[in-house]
Amino acid sequence: MEGLNFIGAGLIVIGAGLGIGKIGGSAMDAIARQPEASGKIQTAMLIAAALIEGIGFAALFAA
Repeated sequence: MEGLNFIGAGLIVIGAGLGIGKIGGSAMDAIARQPEASGKIQTAMLIAAALIEGIGFAALFAA
């Protein structure tokens, strides 16, 4: 059962990385469509990425 902790931790890191990548890609698409709103989009992107990182770290320490 000890090895399952490492599998869980790996899945957490992969999930957080995929989530942040999806946020970044979507933000770039949104900025390409509406360049005048880039400041608001970037702020929302950074907040969402920070929340995903926080959840990922909390889950990683719990695993």
